Amino acid sequence: MKIQPENLAERIVWRTLIWTWPLYALGALYVVGPVLAWVLTGLVALVLYLGPAIRPDLRATGPIPWLAWLWVVGMIVMLFALWAGHMDWGLGTKKTIKSSIGWAKGWALLALFPLAGAVLPIRREVIIRAQCVVGLWTLVLAPLLLSAPYIGLPERVFTSPLKAIGGPGPEYFTLFLYTFDPSTWTPRWQFYAPWSPFAALLGVIMILFALEEKHRHWMWAGLLAGVLMILASKSRMGLVGIVFCTMCPRLLPLVARTSAWFVVSGFIASLAIWGAIAADIIQAGIHGFRSARADSTRVRETLQRIAYERWQSDAVWFGHGIVRPGPHLVEYMPIGSHHTWFGLLFVKGLIGFFAFLIPFAIHFAVVTKDAAIHPRGRLPLGLLMTFLLLSFGENIEIEAYLLWPALLLLGCHMREMANEHR
Repeated sequence: MKIQPENLAERIVWRTLIWTWPLYALGALYVVGPVLAWVLTGLVALVLYLGPAIRPDLRATGPIPWLAWLWVVGMIVMLFALWAGHMDWGLGTKKTIKSSIGWAKGWALLALFPLAGAVLPIRREVIIRAQCVVGLWTLVLAPLLLSAPYIGLPERVFTSPLKAIGGPGPEYFTLFLYTFDPSTWTPRWQFYAPWSPFAALLGVIMILFALEEKHRHWMWAGLLAGVLMILASKSRMGLVGIVFCTMCPRLLPLVARTSAWFVVSGFIASLAIWGAIAADIIQAGIHGFRSARADSTRVRETLQRIAYERWQSDAVWFGHGIVRPGPHLVEYMPIGSHHTWFGLLFVKGLIGFFAFLIPFAIHFAVVTKDAAIHPRGRLPLGLLMTFLLLSFGENIEIEAYLLWPALLLLGCHMREMANEHR
């Protein structure tokens, strides 16, 4: 089945997504993501303003869904929390402007892309096929990437001059072929992500999209690329995600069936016999999972503890405004990094924490309900589960520039649900 974009919005999305690898080679992905978000938002404003006067293939399919409004309000509250934190700590106008620009390139994207997907006539099939095209690019480039450390090619090829625009770090503008794991000094790959664990979660998202692809060849391109990204990145989160984020949405409809409750009842009753053994097995598995990369686990847990203690003692409501350098104990990694929830508490306090938690939790509940009764909810639920998993090991806002296809599809799903109830 051939899928081609049919209007301006779809063409913008299609071409941006299928050119992911060339844009990465230019070190431009971190710039393109936010620019795309604001361009699509401008198109949303134009479509809503002109209404029936705009060309038929670009007309809005309905009013903005309430879930999209919830995300918009939440991210605006996030911006106010940022300003309040900067005022509390006297960080000055220059840092406030810089952080506001960072909000426009990060947190704002969590609202803008779903808004664009909910209003603009972008079909989910176009996003799914384009993601599988990226998967084919990945498979074609895989021999070069996987052989690079063994044939003497350098880890990094170059850093784009676009880094002058500003960002979280030079790795967001650098073309890497591979990196070395500092704990084992073995190569691991990050593909078009700034680091390997994030690449693994992008691999999970690739698989989730591919499972919804109706063309068999494109489906296999996406599936194989996703599995490759997870395995080559050597990330524990990716292994967890490939199991739970793909299986749970497909098993959820069973919960609505009476027969499933009998199975669950029997399972719970049997715990009296083998529950202790199962608990020991699970505990051993968790210990093995944590000890697989013990140094990484120690640093992350220490960062989380410091962030929590500093939030509780210094800035409960609006946080510290910005991340702060960590001590030698955490290898000087910034306090407020490597965990979305602890990072929010440290940087933006309780106000920022709930500005993200409330829309995320409500969206998760709505999508879970829809996935239980309708196949269209499987992909959005899997994506939200991946975001949840990602939030426990990364700062989700600084990675939104690569999560935009998933965010856009969440908006498409909002539109589908809203149209059904009209």
